Amino acid sequence: MSTSLFEHLPEELQKISQKVIDNQRISPEEGIQLFECDELGFLGHLSNIVRERKNGNKTYFNRNFHIEPTNICVFDCKFCSYSRLIRERDDYQAWELSEEEIYDMVRAYENQPITEVHIVGGVHPKMGLHYFANLIKNIKKIRPDLHVKAFTAVELEYMCRKAKVSFKEGLKILKEHGQDSLPGGGAEIFDEDLRNEICKDKCTTAQWLEIHEAAHELGMPSNATMLYGHIEKYEHRIDHMLRLRNLQDKTGGFNTFIPLKFRNKQNQMSDIDEVSIIEDLKNYAVSRIFMDNFNHIKAYWPMIGRKTAQLSQSYGVDDIDGTIDDSTKIYSMAGAEDQNPTLTTEQLVNLVKESGRTPIERDTVYNELKDYTDVIFESDDNKKVLTY
Repeated sequence: MSTSLFEHLPEELQKISQKVIDNQRISPEEGIQLFECDELGFLGHLSNIVRERKNGNKTYFNRNFHIEPTNICVFDCKFCSYSRLIRERDDYQAWELSEEEIYDMVRAYENQPITEVHIVGGVHPKMGLHYFANLIKNIKKIRPDLHVKAFTAVELEYMCRKAKVSFKEGLKILKEHGQDSLPGGGAEIFDEDLRNEICKDKCTTAQWLEIHEAAHELGMPSNATMLYGHIEKYEHRIDHMLRLRNLQDKTGGFNTFIPLKFRNKQNQMSDIDEVSIIEDLKNYAVSRIFMDNFNHIKAYWPMIGRKTAQLSQSYGVDDIDGTIDDSTKIYSMAGAEDQNPTLTTEQLVNLVKESGRTPIERDTVYNELKDYTDVIFESDDNKKVLTY
């Protein structure tokens, strides 16, 4: 790092920057110091060193779609705009897909080069472990090559509890029926006092971590998330990331870390203002610097919007998720920037190229499938997902 650029910064920040340059792990206290730093350019520069050390100039994306079987849920999370309680099942925004409707969604992509289906939703009391195991088995019959990434730890805790099996036993059943990996949802914020305040009836921090550790032991990789920008402070974010960093040291089973921005529309925390784009970028940067044993940091573009997703690639982010194809409502119902979360492959590639990065299509576990540097598209606005 050029000393002339940031020589005005305090000595403690200079020491942190040297540790990062030397590829040394920073402490939780140093992570908090970075969050408290107002020099966004410094944080971006430092996070980009880590980003490019790990992934060069590449930005990854995949071709995926979401299935959300229901938004009816037994839990009452204060920040959630998506779910409807059982007593609200007649609400016009509530839904409960039939098995055949779900299979039809998969069949709709029969001739498309989609590599992943992401299945998450509300925790419905009638949709249990064996129901979902059978569902996955039938999805694999329709599309054997599809990677099934399914169920947050919140859903899994409830499934296993109802089925009276251990987390590892429940995950083993799902794996035997075709589930390949876990998403990172339901982590929210790990501090127990804050968790008790915003989502006290869902799985605990210890249970979330135990479920992901069990998945890793079974050879099922997973993602990790953090909900930020609500009632938490910087020390809570670092505490959250530290627990994930420690588990990654133990198992090495996490694919990527995904910070998720709190959105305040139509939920019980609507009185809390959303944080700024500057805070979003700072959060990505510090995450990239602190989470040194995570190979990837993802910006979930339907949540932060396309423009911020472009900017984030200069603040440690090397993955912007996938095509989505307008098949998720979790963030659009909370007032996210993108109310119709669909990007064609061409649009994703251009979004990355305009950021000065190299667009790389990946599969769920980051095997590189295609480098789009020299690809010329023949545009067709009537197609939602473009073929090669």
